Amino acid sequence: MANISLAPKRSLTLKIASWYSQRRFGKVVAPALAMGHQPAILRANARWEMAVEKWDRLDSHVKELAVAASAARLGCAWCMDFGYWIARMDGIDPRKLDELPHWRDSDVYTDLERAAIAYAEAMTDSPVTVTEDMVKTLREHLEEDQIVELTMVIAVENQRARFNSALGLAPQGFRDSCALPPAQ
Repeated sequence: MANISLAPKRSLTLKIASWYSQRRFGKVVAPALAMGHQPAILRANARWEMAVEKWDRLDSHVKELAVAASAARLGCAWCMDFGYWIARMDGIDPRKLDELPHWRDSDVYTDLERAAIAYAEAMTDSPVTVTEDMVKTLREHLEEDQIVELTMVIAVENQRARFNSALGLAPQGFRDSCALPPAQ
């Protein structure tokens, strides 16, 4: 159960956000409901998320794996649920998501994906444990603008995960909706 009511006073901002969320994701996402208590924050966050979504210098699958690694490192159940759905809708191999807890021992990742996951975990640690060698490895695969984008999407996920976890937001069944129905 959430640490805050997910039934905020209805405002025009919340009505618009709820309509958009329902249309885009099939349900109203819990973070929007939590932010609905403070419409100015909901508006600012919506603008920010729309801007983040437009960043396109880096392969989306690499970004999604880094985001998932960050969410997992912080233990944000809501983020992992929603992130799994987003990644699957983008066509990422489900094995790459399922094997994330054991990525060091798995053979499903490219060298770039491994570097991005390691970087995401190190960025998410407190204190941050990013090393020069990690960045050097990223430079073998990415240009500086791509490294900046990767760094920022990980930082954004850290913000999301900390917000969602602090408010106790629970998974909403996004991951479950990716499962294939049983064969008949």
